[in-house]
Amino acid sequence: MRYRPRLFLAMGGVPDCGQAEGGRSAGGGYEVLGGFWPGGPLCTVEFHHYARFADYWLSSGCDAGNDWCGGADLDQMGDVDGVDLGLFVQEWLYWCPYDWPLK
Repeated sequence: MRYRPRLFLAMGGVPDCGQAEGGRSAGGGYEVLGGFWPGGPLCTVEFHHYARFADYWLSSGCDAGNDWCGGADLDQMGDVDGVDLGLFVQEWLYWCPYDWPLK
């Protein structure tokens, strides 16, 4: 499946994970969010994902046979370039999308 970047709601850039609001509960220095996060528990796009992406920077010849250069070819156009970096940056420090290939 081709990776699709996260969409943002018009109000305040709040990420839209494609679900209805599950509710919230807060107190005592913590917050519990209702529902589930599609990328799996406790997965946020962070430095170890970037390190994996950087391993393939400027690679070419990406295809399904090499898992689109280990998932770094986010637009699946055959190379890891600035377009892929732009897609990566859109996800930085957000919850991992369901189909996040750099897990």
